Formats: sequence, structure tokens, C-alpha cells
Amino acid sequence: MNTTPRRKFWGWGFEGQGLDEDEAQRLRERVARGFGVDELSGPPPPPIDEVPLRSPRIQPPPSLAHLCTADPYERLLHSYGRSFADAVRIFRRDFPEPPDQVAYPKTEDDVTSLLSWIDGAGAAAIPFGGGSSVCGGVEPAVGDNYRGTVSLDLAALTGVVEVDATSRAASIRAGTRGPVLEAELKSHGLTLRHFPQSFEHSTLGGWIATRSGGHFASLFTHIDDFVESLRVVTPRGTLESRRLPGSGAGPSPDRLFIGSEGILGVITQAWVRLQSVPKFRASAAALFSDFFAGSEAVRALSQAGLYPSNCRLIDAREAAVSGAADGSHALLVLGFESGDHPVEPWMARALELVADAGGEVQLPEGGDGHAGDPHRTGAAGEWRRAFLRAPYAREVLAPTGVIGDTFETAVTWDRFHDLYEGVMARMGEVIREVTGKPGHLSCRFTHVYPDGPAPYFTFQGLGTLAGALEQWREIKEEANQLVVALGGTVTHHHAVGRDHRSGYRRQRPALFADALAAAKHALDPNAILNPGVLIDPIGRPLGVTGAMKGAVSRDPESEPPRVDELGGVRQ
Repeated sequence: MNTTPRRKFWGWGFEGQGLDEDEAQRLRERVARGFGVDELSGPPPPPIDEVPLRSPRIQPPPSLAHLCTADPYERLLHSYGRSFADAVRIFRRDFPEPPDQVAYPKTEDDVTSLLSWIDGAGAAAIPFGGGSSVCGGVEPAVGDNYRGTVSLDLAALTGVVEVDATSRAASIRAGTRGPVLEAELKSHGLTLRHFPQSFEHSTLGGWIATRSGGHFASLFTHIDDFVESLRVVTPRGTLESRRLPGSGAGPSPDRLFIGSEGILGVITQAWVRLQSVPKFRASAAALFSDFFAGSEAVRALSQAGLYPSNCRLIDAREAAVSGAADGSHALLVLGFESGDHPVEPWMARALELVADAGGEVQLPEGGDGHAGDPHRTGAAGEWRRAFLRAPYAREVLAPTGVIGDTFETAVTWDRFHDLYEGVMARMGEVIREVTGKPGHLSCRFTHVYPDGPAPYFTFQGLGTLAGALEQWREIKEEANQLVVALGGTVTHHHAVGRDHRSGYRRQRPALFADALAAAKHALDPNAILNPGVLIDPIGRPLGVTGAMKGAVSRDPESEPPRVDELGGVRQ
């Protein structure tokens, strides 16, 4: 009997996980009070047999039938990621474009065979890791441009293949989830130490394809920092980059595929750089009179060469909502760790910089910054617990019509003040304009660099389930354009997918879009891989698909010209 828990097709994590009914009710009551209404209610999650699904339009050949399924649960699970827009459509019982088949390749050769069949069938292939995308990155929304869609789930390509302890590196299959990866490395005294919020439910291949950001606030921020080499299967063949600590030999093949979001090939295996398991930790928190005072402390920390593992600045509202502070001060959560040496000198210098900027330092129990398990105690511990539970709140609030989402960016320090004030002012107006009621907006730094922070904004507005998707589109589109107009990036670590394409189009050079389209055409001539993500493929323009379909772009520029099949430029 298979006792492995199934992933929810309608929410975060596995069946049986999430907020219990008492927690859910307290959350609904607290949010209702915040909006000045008596109560919030909505429909329950949809049972599988309550969702109408169109019949599969394509069937695998007999030689591949054992790898494929059209089971309704599997098709529902692979229809969406885990964004707010996905949750709304799920609770609306709205599944207009489910994959026709879900394939589970067991080997790299299986991936090659599946891509060959899909290509020959005129269908589209959607690479699928853990399905935790929050930007429309795994949705098979390709309209009528293809004869069908196949979700290519890499869950069976799992496990650590080889460990090179001398070089501190390991070869790991792309479908390996975070907990499995860390458990297998632990026996070698090593760790990848890449912990995105989706860690439990996401995969190495997904992290690489989306340029995932981990919990390290500085130095090792993105998965880019850990990739040593890649194996990738494309419709034109398989390639493997040379395993090297660094190279100046032309443009990097790895960099082409890191962040390519499945449009160029299917990542099947990677060598990644590892670290020793941390043995030494120190943690502290500090209160600041306002967010800007805290940001000056963070700038000093980021430019001091101390490289804290945790350096999250949380504004007063978000600190209060998480239970980490009382809402009158901004909160800085600070941490250091090492597998080699005590970190107290680094913490001591960091706290001097914090105090110089006006911070009121709070140490965990013991008063020395390293008692017990410090990142799980005090204000830091309260915020951490709220952070890890946050994805489960979406499945409680989305069906009630509460529009709750995030957008994140990165900007240089000289532009941060204007970006923060511009976003807080304009997005507050937008939420009120779209919903007819005041909303809530908060901010924190997730990562910091010597040249700038990565601000992460969280917003809530009160709508209705029937209108929430359309209202979210308006808010999301304004955020996409605003952060780019104010000098930031449309995404620091959530990827582009379909939902952020309008902002990505605005920030990228037009000639780079041509080069990327040409690279895709060389590797994927019939544009079968994840069409609609990042760019329109040559010869098969899709325009806006998925959750953002119907959004009115405020970007005055149209899609930049792209290279056509003959090598010319299509205006």
C-alpha cells in the first residue's frame, strides 16, 4: 500500500498539511477586522469529481504509455502553480486548459523519447518540478496553437548521483526535492544550504530553471552561486557543460540555461557546489524608529564585507502581523553562521553598525547572540514561523475574496528611497481604485547587496471571489510596470513566467530578446518547450496567456521585434 502523501491540487503542500480549522478561523477573523467587515467566508476546496475536464486530445504511443497518465487528479495537479491567481481559479473550479497528459520520465533517455513524441505530435511540453511557481511558469496555457499539452514531471529523476568531497561538490538529479537533497548530503557532512520558502516542495531543477533565491541574505543569494555544470535535454539533443570552478572561455553555457524557465531545454542533472554543515551560529534582532533608519543600518552591513546569512529588515506593519513586534518599530533580523569558525566577532561588529544607525539591539535568551538555536527564538523565531506558515494562509483567504499577493524587486541604494516611497504611495492608491476600499501594504528586505537591497512587498485588498482575478490583474500589472519605471527589476527571485512578462519586456534590451528567441529557435525549432513563458517563440506568437490574459498593459511599448525563421527581423 502506498502511504506517500499526495500533493494538494488545490493548495500548498501535501494533503493533510495546512492550518487547522481553529487557526483558519482566527486568520479569517483577524483579516476581517482589518478590513472592517463582520466576517469572511468562501467555498471549500473542489473535490476532484466536481471539476469538469475536457477529454485528452492526444495519446502517447504504446512505447511511452507506461510513463504517461491522464488521471484527473494528475491533470488537475499539473494545471496550475501556487500563485494567488492560481488559487482563485482553482476555487472557482475553473480549469479550461489542463494538460492532456502528465508524463513521469524515469531516466534521461525517457525525457529524450518524450520530447521526440511531443514534437512529432505538434504538442507542447511543460517542464514541471515541484509545481510551486507563483508567476504562471508551469501552466499549460497555450490556446489553440498546439494540438495538445504534456506536463513533464521530473519527480522520478531524483537522488544524489555522486559526491566529490575533495572539491565539495555533488552531482544531483534535477527532480530531487529540497529535503531529500539535504538528507542525502548530510551523511557526507555537507549541505547545499539553498532554502527558498518552497524548499519542502520544490526541486533542484526548478531552482536552476527559475534562478531561485534562497534564505541567505548576502553572498550566496541565488542558485546561480552554486551551479558548477549542467546536463540539459533539448529537442535538438543533449548537452553537458564542462565542470569547472570558473572559466573565462566565452559566454557561459550554464548561464544560458539558469533562469531559462524551461523554454530552452529540460535540465536533468547538475553538479552543484556544497558547503560544510554549519556548526557555529549567532543571531540577534534590532528595532528601528522607521524603515529608512533600518535601511541605513542594512546598507552599512552590506558594504562592510561581513556577509550575514540573515539580514532581513521588516517594516512595522509586517512585523506586527507576524507577531515579531508590536507595530511601532521596523525590525531587523540578523544572523551569522559558519561550518569552520565561531562567528561572534562578525556579530559584534555588525551590532556596532546597527547601534551606530540608531538600532535598539535585542539578543536571544542568554544574551550572547548564540544560545540554543538562536534563529528559532525571540523575534527572529516568531518571524520565521510566520514566514513558513504563510503559504497555507492563501488557501484560506483566496476563496473569501481577499486579494493577497506579493511582488519583489531589487534596486540600487541610490534609488531605493524613491522606489519605496513611490511604490507605497501608488500601490495604495491602486488597491483603493480597484477594490473601492483601502488595502494593506507592507515591505521587507529579503536579500541585500553592497550596491542595493531586494525589497519584497506584500499587499491585501478586499474583493470577491467572483471578481478577484480581474482585480488582481489590474493591481499586478501596475506593480509590474511601477517597479521597473522606478529603477528596479520586475522580479528578484520569483522568475518571469507569464505573470511578469510585461515588466520583463520593459526592462530587457530589445536586441537581447532577439538573441534569446534565436537561441530558443536553435535548440527548440518547433517551439514546443513551455511556450508563452519569458518570450513569444519564433513563428508561434501567443501574446498574453494564463492569469494575465485580459490585462490592459500600461506599457506604451509593444513587444520588441523578434528574429524570424529566415534570420531577418520581424517588426
